[in-house]
Amino acid sequence: MKYLCLIYSDEQALHTSPDSPHDSECLAYAESIQASGRMLAAEPLESVTTATTVRMRNGKLSITDGPFAETKEQLAGFYLIDAKDLNEALQVAGGIPAARVGSVEVRPVRQLNLSTQ
Repeated sequence: MKYLCLIYSDEQALHTSPDSPHDSECLAYAESIQASGRMLAAEPLESVTTATTVRMRNGKLSITDGPFAETKEQLAGFYLIDAKDLNEALQVAGGIPAARVGSVEVRPVRQLNLSTQ
């Protein structure tokens, strides 16, 4: 089953806390998950200041600079993994270095129902 591990953190804390992971540590962890056969994709994201939010309301497109919500933590990156169950996905997420200074939201990927009825 596929799981998306969304990494959230305060951008300032992510890069300044004594517990902050370095890029080399993150790369090493990603390589270990890749070697285990569970990695489908993983990427860090640019700063939240580069975000653009798109909404469609009543047929009108609205484009706003910045993230979709005002929060103390921002989406910093993700891992898309293949795990046998939620417990295995949680173990992978717990090892993500950025979890030390932020949080990792783990969500199953839903299959689209494309059958025509």
